[in-house]
Amino acid sequence: MPKVYDQTQVLQASLLRRLAALVYDILIVIAILFVLSGIGVAINDGEPVSGPLYKSLLLVAMFLFFGYFWTRSGQTVGMMAWRIRVQTAEGYSLSWVHSLIRFFMAGISITCLGLGYLWVLFSDQKLTWHDQVSGTRVVQLPPKKKDKKTS
Repeated sequence: MPKVYDQTQVLQASLLRRLAALVYDILIVIAILFVLSGIGVAINDGEPVSGPLYKSLLLVAMFLFFGYFWTRSGQTVGMMAWRIRVQTAEGYSLSWVHSLIRFFMAGISITCLGLGYLWVLFSDQKLTWHDQVSGTRVVQLPPKKKDKKTS
């Protein structure tokens, strides 16, 4: 059952915040891929691992990283750090189908020299290609309220 997110005080996330969060997440994904590759080399008696099965495993691992966070809380680790969240256009949490479409379209957005991301600068709704195709949007969350200290 999808979560409904509070839509008060949320704005469209800027391209800079999106890219900064992506850099954080890519560093984590690289670490995960290194671990998986190390396991593959160990299983393969110290020989390099290659082939379609290995590459498919790495692709699935990347999708599971993003899909897990997007469906669970709408935020990857990088998105938490930059206070942004991905949600449906209606303000709901993403399904695995939304996540799958978004993941593959984001890959196309990057592969096309980043044009899918840069599209946010030209879009009236401030959406990337993968936002448009998957029916999602990335919002900037309001700052956390500071607790009042009692004397």
